[in-house]
Amino acid sequence: MKLATLKDGTRDGKLVVVSKDITRYCAADNIAPTMQYALDNWDEVAPNLEALYRDVEHQTVPCERFHENDAHSPLPRAYQWADGSAYINHVELVRKARNSEVPDSFYHDPLMYQGGSDTFLAPRQDIPLGDTAWGCDMEGEVAVITGDVPMGVSAENAADHIKLVMLVNDVSLRGLIPGELAKGFGFFQSKPSSAFSPVAVTPDELGDAWKDSLIHLPLLVDYNREAFGRAEAGVDATFNLAQLVAHAAKTRNLAAGTIIGSGTVSNKGEDGGPGKPVSEGGSGYSCIAEIRMIETIYDGGPKTRFMQPGDTVKIEMKDKDGHTIFGAIKQEVVQA
Repeated sequence: MKLATLKDGTRDGKLVVVSKDITRYCAADNIAPTMQYALDNWDEVAPNLEALYRDVEHQTVPCERFHENDAHSPLPRAYQWADGSAYINHVELVRKARNSEVPDSFYHDPLMYQGGSDTFLAPRQDIPLGDTAWGCDMEGEVAVITGDVPMGVSAENAADHIKLVMLVNDVSLRGLIPGELAKGFGFFQSKPSSAFSPVAVTPDELGDAWKDSLIHLPLLVDYNREAFGRAEAGVDATFNLAQLVAHAAKTRNLAAGTIIGSGTVSNKGEDGGPGKPVSEGGSGYSCIAEIRMIETIYDGGPKTRFMQPGDTVKIEMKDKDGHTIFGAIKQEVVQA
Protein backbone atom coordinates (compact mmCIF):
# COMPACT_ATOMS: atom_id res chain seq x y z
CA MET A 1 0.00 0.00 0.00
CA LYS A 2 0.94 3.65 -0.33
CA LEU A 3 0.65 6.16 2.50
CA ALA A 4 1.21 9.89 2.79
CA THR A 5 0.84 12.70 5.30
CA LEU A 6 -1.08 15.78 4.20
CA LYS A 7 -0.62 19.22 5.70
CA ASP A 8 -3.56 20.18 7.89
CA GLY A 9 -2.17 22.98 10.06
CA THR A 10 -0.81 20.64 12.75
CA ARG A 11 2.74 19.51 13.34
CA ASP A 12 2.13 15.91 12.33
CA GLY A 13 -0.47 16.33 9.57
CA LYS A 14 -3.09 13.73 8.73
CA LEU A 15 -2.56 10.23 7.40
CA VAL A 16 -4.04 9.34 4.01
CA VAL A 17 -4.03 6.25 1.82
CA VAL A 18 -2.90 7.03 -1.73
CA SER A 19 -3.78 5.23 -4.95
CA LYS A 20 -1.12 3.22 -6.72
CA ASP A 21 -0.78 5.84 -9.47
CA ILE A 22 -0.55 8.62 -6.84
CA THR A 23 -3.50 10.56 -8.24
CA ARG A 24 -6.15 10.00 -5.54
CA TYR A 25 -6.32 9.69 -1.78
CA CYS A 26 -8.73 8.81 0.98
CA ALA A 27 -8.34 10.08 4.54
CA ALA A 28 -7.42 7.37 7.04
CA ASP A 29 -8.14 9.30 10.22
CA ASN A 30 -10.86 6.86 11.24
CA ILE A 31 -8.14 4.16 11.30
CA ALA A 32 -5.02 6.12 12.31
CA PRO A 33 -4.90 9.91 12.63
CA THR A 34 -1.17 10.20 11.92
CA MET A 35 1.65 8.18 10.40
CA GLN A 36 3.30 7.83 13.81
CA TYR A 37 0.08 6.48 15.32
CA ALA A 38 -0.09 3.90 12.53
CA LEU A 39 3.51 2.82 13.16
CA ASP A 40 2.97 2.65 16.93
CA ASN A 41 -0.03 0.36 16.37
CA TRP A 42 1.04 -1.31 13.12
CA ASP A 43 -0.15 -4.85 13.75
CA GLU A 44 -3.60 -3.56 14.65
CA VAL A 45 -4.10 -0.88 12.00
CA ALA A 46 -2.13 -2.16 9.00
CA PRO A 47 -4.81 -4.67 7.91
CA ASN A 48 -7.42 -1.91 7.99
CA LEU A 49 -5.17 0.44 6.03
CA GLU A 50 -4.57 -2.34 3.48
CA ALA A 51 -8.31 -2.82 3.13
CA LEU A 52 -8.79 0.90 2.57
CA TYR A 53 -5.99 0.83 -0.03
CA ARG A 54 -7.85 -1.88 -1.93
CA ASP A 55 -11.04 0.19 -1.75
CA VAL A 56 -9.16 3.23 -3.08
CA GLU A 57 -7.81 1.14 -5.95
CA HIS A 58 -11.26 -0.25 -6.76
CA GLN A 59 -12.76 3.23 -6.36
CA THR A 60 -15.39 1.97 -3.95
CA VAL A 61 -14.78 4.78 -1.44
CA PRO A 62 -14.94 8.55 -1.98
CA CYS A 63 -11.52 9.93 -2.92
CA GLU A 64 -10.00 13.32 -3.51
CA ARG A 65 -7.29 14.43 -5.90
CA PHE A 66 -3.80 13.90 -4.46
CA HIS A 67 -1.46 16.85 -4.95
CA GLU A 68 2.18 16.24 -4.04
CA ASN A 69 2.55 19.91 -3.13
CA ASP A 70 0.12 19.33 -0.25
CA ALA A 71 2.20 16.55 1.28
CA HIS A 72 4.53 16.67 4.24
CA SER A 73 7.39 14.24 4.41
CA PRO A 74 5.62 10.98 5.43
CA LEU A 75 6.84 11.60 8.96
CA PRO A 76 7.04 15.40 9.39
CA ARG A 77 9.15 14.70 12.47
CA ALA A 78 10.47 11.43 13.85
CA TYR A 79 11.79 9.96 17.06
CA GLN A 80 14.98 8.98 15.25
CA TRP A 81 16.70 9.52 11.90
CA ALA A 82 19.97 7.67 11.32
CA ASP A 83 21.78 7.61 7.99
CA GLY A 84 24.17 4.88 6.96
CA SER A 85 26.57 4.42 4.07
CA ALA A 86 25.51 1.34 2.14
CA TYR A 87 27.37 2.34 -1.03
CA ILE A 88 31.05 2.22 -0.15
CA ASN A 89 31.95 3.38 -3.67
CA HIS A 90 30.95 6.85 -2.46
CA VAL A 91 33.38 6.58 0.48
CA GLU A 92 36.12 5.15 -1.74
CA LEU A 93 35.92 8.19 -4.01
CA VAL A 94 36.15 10.55 -1.04
CA ARG A 95 39.26 8.76 0.20
CA LYS A 96 40.87 8.47 -3.23
CA ALA A 97 40.42 12.19 -3.87
CA ARG A 98 42.58 12.88 -0.83
CA ASN A 99 45.03 10.00 -1.42
CA SER A 100 43.98 7.89 1.55
CA GLU A 101 42.87 4.29 1.87
CA VAL A 102 39.46 3.08 3.00
CA PRO A 103 39.83 1.22 6.33
CA ASP A 104 39.02 -2.47 6.01
CA SER A 105 36.42 -2.18 8.76
CA PHE A 106 34.24 -0.02 6.49
CA TYR A 107 33.45 -3.11 4.41
CA HIS A 108 31.93 -5.10 7.28
CA ASP A 109 30.97 -2.45 9.85
CA PRO A 110 28.65 0.22 8.38
CA LEU A 111 29.19 3.92 8.82
CA MET A 112 26.23 5.66 10.44
CA TYR A 113 25.41 9.06 11.90
CA GLN A 114 22.39 10.27 13.84
CA GLY A 115 20.73 13.24 12.16
CA GLY A 116 18.27 15.84 13.37
CA SER A 117 14.73 14.52 13.16
CA ASP A 118 12.66 17.20 14.85
CA THR A 119 11.98 19.21 11.67
CA PHE A 120 12.01 17.57 8.25
CA LEU A 121 11.38 19.58 5.11
CA ALA A 122 8.32 18.79 3.01
CA PRO A 123 9.13 17.18 -0.36
CA ARG A 124 8.28 20.39 -2.24
CA GLN A 125 9.71 22.80 0.36
CA ASP A 126 12.61 25.16 -0.38
CA ILE A 127 16.04 24.41 1.05
CA PRO A 128 17.06 27.44 3.14
CA LEU A 129 20.76 28.30 2.84
CA GLY A 130 22.36 30.84 5.17
CA ASP A 131 25.70 31.14 3.37
CA THR A 132 26.86 29.80 -0.01
CA ALA A 133 30.29 29.19 1.55
CA TRP A 134 28.67 26.36 3.50
CA GLY A 135 28.69 24.24 0.31
CA CYS A 136 25.08 23.10 -0.03
CA ASP A 137 24.72 19.64 -1.58
CA MET A 138 21.87 17.20 -2.21
CA GLU A 139 22.20 13.49 -1.49
CA GLY A 140 19.74 11.14 -3.17
CA GLU A 141 19.04 8.11 -1.03
CA VAL A 142 16.58 5.37 -0.15
CA ALA A 143 15.22 5.22 3.40
CA VAL A 144 13.09 2.83 5.43
CA ILE A 145 10.77 3.40 8.39
CA THR A 146 10.74 0.68 11.03
CA GLY A 147 8.30 -0.61 13.54
CA ASP A 148 9.61 -1.38 17.02
CA VAL A 149 12.98 -3.14 16.64
CA PRO A 150 14.51 -5.16 19.50
CA MET A 151 18.10 -4.61 20.54
CA GLY A 152 20.50 -7.11 18.99
CA VAL A 153 18.20 -8.10 16.13
CA SER A 154 19.85 -10.06 13.33
CA ALA A 155 20.01 -8.62 9.82
CA GLU A 156 17.72 -11.43 8.64
CA ASN A 157 15.07 -10.64 11.24
CA ALA A 158 15.55 -6.88 10.87
CA ALA A 159 13.99 -7.12 7.40
CA ASP A 160 10.66 -8.04 9.04
CA HIS A 161 10.71 -4.77 11.00
CA ILE A 162 10.88 -2.60 7.86
CA LYS A 163 7.34 -1.28 7.48
CA LEU A 164 7.71 1.43 4.83
CA VAL A 165 10.17 2.53 2.15
CA MET A 166 10.67 6.05 0.77
CA LEU A 167 13.24 8.36 -0.82
CA VAL A 168 15.23 11.11 0.84
CA ASN A 169 17.23 14.20 -0.02
CA ASP A 170 19.79 14.24 2.79
CA VAL A 171 20.92 17.86 2.51
CA SER A 172 24.58 18.34 3.43
CA LEU A 173 26.69 21.43 3.98
CA ARG A 174 30.04 20.23 2.68
CA GLY A 175 31.94 23.32 3.70
CA LEU A 176 31.09 22.73 7.36
CA ILE A 177 31.77 18.99 7.47
CA PRO A 178 35.60 19.01 7.72
CA GLY A 179 35.65 21.35 10.70
CA GLU A 180 33.02 19.34 12.54
CA LEU A 181 34.68 15.99 11.88
CA ALA A 182 38.03 17.43 13.00
CA LYS A 183 36.52 17.88 16.45
CA GLY A 184 36.05 14.12 16.62
CA PHE A 185 32.41 14.36 17.63
CA GLY A 186 30.49 13.97 14.35
CA PHE A 187 28.01 15.94 12.24
CA PHE A 188 25.61 18.53 13.56
CA GLN A 189 25.52 21.95 11.88
CA SER A 190 26.63 20.40 8.58
CA LYS A 191 23.48 18.24 8.42
CA PRO A 192 20.40 20.51 8.24
CA SER A 193 16.82 19.31 7.73
CA SER A 194 16.30 16.53 5.17
CA ALA A 195 13.26 16.03 2.92
CA PHE A 196 11.50 12.76 2.12
CA SER A 197 9.32 11.66 -0.79
CA PRO A 198 5.61 12.58 -0.80
CA VAL A 199 4.63 8.92 -0.49
CA ALA A 200 5.96 5.98 1.53
CA VAL A 201 5.19 2.42 0.40
CA THR A 202 5.15 -0.99 1.99
CA PRO A 203 7.94 -3.27 0.69
CA ASP A 204 5.44 -5.61 -0.99
CA GLU A 205 4.24 -2.69 -3.12
CA LEU A 206 7.63 -2.75 -4.87
CA GLY A 207 7.11 -6.30 -6.14
CA ASP A 208 10.17 -7.94 -7.68
CA ALA A 209 12.09 -4.67 -7.40
CA TRP A 210 12.38 -5.24 -3.61
CA LYS A 211 14.94 -7.99 -3.16
CA ASP A 212 17.40 -8.61 -0.33
CA SER A 213 16.21 -5.41 1.37
CA LEU A 214 17.27 -3.23 -1.56
CA ILE A 215 15.29 -1.57 -4.36
CA HIS A 216 16.57 -2.81 -7.70
CA LEU A 217 15.68 0.29 -9.71
CA PRO A 218 17.56 3.46 -10.70
CA LEU A 219 17.34 6.54 -8.51
CA LEU A 220 16.59 9.50 -10.77
CA VAL A 221 18.32 12.73 -9.72
CA ASP A 222 17.86 15.86 -11.83
CA TYR A 223 19.89 18.97 -11.09
CA ASN A 224 18.66 22.24 -12.58
CA ARG A 225 16.26 20.21 -14.76
CA GLU A 226 19.00 18.11 -16.35
CA ALA A 227 19.72 14.42 -15.73
CA PHE A 228 22.45 14.25 -13.09
CA GLY A 229 22.13 10.79 -11.53
CA ARG A 230 20.70 7.48 -12.67
CA ALA A 231 22.49 5.18 -10.22
CA GLU A 232 21.03 1.72 -9.70
CA ALA A 233 19.99 1.40 -6.05
CA GLY A 234 20.33 -2.39 -6.16
CA VAL A 235 23.90 -2.34 -7.49
CA ASP A 236 27.22 -1.81 -5.65
CA ALA A 237 25.62 -1.85 -2.21
CA THR A 238 28.03 -3.19 0.40
CA PHE A 239 25.19 -3.32 2.93
CA ASN A 240 21.44 -3.65 2.50
CA LEU A 241 18.85 -1.72 4.47
CA ALA A 242 18.10 -4.60 6.85
CA GLN A 243 21.80 -4.76 7.75
CA LEU A 244 21.74 -1.02 8.47
CA VAL A 245 18.68 -1.46 10.71
CA ALA A 246 20.46 -4.26 12.59
CA HIS A 247 23.55 -2.08 12.94
CA ALA A 248 21.48 0.74 14.45
CA ALA A 249 19.85 -1.71 16.89
CA LYS A 250 23.06 -3.38 18.08
CA THR A 251 23.04 -1.68 21.50
CA ARG A 252 19.50 -0.27 21.81
CA ASN A 253 15.89 -0.87 20.94
CA LEU A 254 14.61 1.24 18.04
CA ALA A 255 11.22 2.88 18.51
CA ALA A 256 8.50 2.56 15.89
CA GLY A 257 8.95 5.42 13.46
CA THR A 258 12.74 5.18 13.31
CA ILE A 259 14.03 6.20 9.88
CA ILE A 260 17.19 4.56 8.52
CA GLY A 261 18.83 5.91 5.35
CA SER A 262 21.00 4.11 2.81
CA GLY A 263 23.49 6.91 2.30
CA THR A 264 24.19 8.33 -1.15
CA VAL A 265 23.32 5.83 -3.89
CA SER A 266 26.54 5.39 -5.85
CA ASN A 267 27.69 3.10 -8.67
CA LYS A 268 31.12 2.21 -9.98
CA GLY A 269 31.96 2.67 -13.64
CA GLU A 270 31.85 -0.27 -16.06
CA ASP A 271 35.59 -0.77 -15.59
CA GLY A 272 35.28 -0.80 -11.81
CA GLY A 273 36.64 2.72 -11.53
CA PRO A 274 34.82 6.03 -10.99
CA GLY A 275 31.51 6.32 -12.82
CA LYS A 276 30.86 8.66 -15.72
CA PRO A 277 28.33 11.49 -15.97
CA VAL A 278 24.93 10.72 -17.46
CA SER A 279 25.85 12.92 -20.44
CA GLU A 280 28.71 10.50 -21.21
CA GLY A 281 26.59 7.36 -20.92
CA GLY A 282 27.32 6.67 -17.25
CA SER A 283 25.06 6.34 -14.24
CA GLY A 284 25.96 9.80 -13.04
CA TYR A 285 25.88 10.84 -9.41
CA SER A 286 23.42 11.27 -6.56
CA CYS A 287 25.30 14.19 -5.03
CA ILE A 288 27.55 17.01 -6.21
CA ALA A 289 30.40 16.01 -3.93
CA GLU A 290 30.91 12.82 -5.92
CA ILE A 291 31.47 14.52 -9.27
CA ARG A 292 33.78 16.99 -7.51
CA MET A 293 35.79 14.06 -6.16
CA ILE A 294 36.12 12.58 -9.64
CA GLU A 295 37.16 15.97 -11.03
CA THR A 296 39.79 16.14 -8.31
CA ILE A 297 41.07 12.64 -9.10
CA TYR A 298 41.38 13.28 -12.86
CA ASP A 299 41.92 17.04 -13.10
CA GLY A 300 43.61 17.91 -9.83
CA GLY A 301 40.69 19.96 -8.51
CA PRO A 302 36.89 20.30 -8.55
CA LYS A 303 35.08 22.28 -11.24
CA THR A 304 31.42 21.77 -10.39
CA ARG A 305 30.17 24.24 -7.78
CA PHE A 306 27.86 23.38 -4.92
CA MET A 307 24.24 24.51 -4.94
CA GLN A 308 23.42 28.19 -4.97
CA PRO A 309 20.11 30.03 -4.43
CA GLY A 310 17.95 29.37 -7.49
CA ASP A 311 19.33 25.87 -8.12
CA THR A 312 16.83 23.03 -8.15
CA VAL A 313 16.93 19.31 -7.45
CA LYS A 314 14.43 16.57 -8.24
CA ILE A 315 14.67 13.06 -6.81
CA GLU A 316 12.33 10.31 -7.99
CA MET A 317 12.11 6.59 -8.72
CA LYS A 318 9.95 4.94 -11.38
CA ASP A 319 8.84 1.36 -11.84
CA LYS A 320 9.71 -0.72 -14.88
CA ASP A 321 6.68 0.71 -16.71
CA GLY A 322 7.84 4.28 -16.12
CA HIS A 323 5.32 5.15 -13.40
CA THR A 324 6.42 7.12 -10.37
CA ILE A 325 6.49 5.05 -7.18
CA PHE A 326 6.97 7.57 -4.38
CA GLY A 327 6.17 10.84 -6.11
CA ALA A 328 9.01 13.33 -6.51
CA ILE A 329 11.08 15.41 -4.15
CA LYS A 330 11.35 18.81 -5.87
CA GLN A 331 13.26 21.54 -4.08
CA GLU A 332 14.86 24.90 -4.79
CA VAL A 333 17.69 26.43 -2.78
CA VAL A 334 16.75 29.85 -1.39
CA GLN A 335 18.67 32.40 0.62
CA ALA A 336 17.70 31.97 4.28
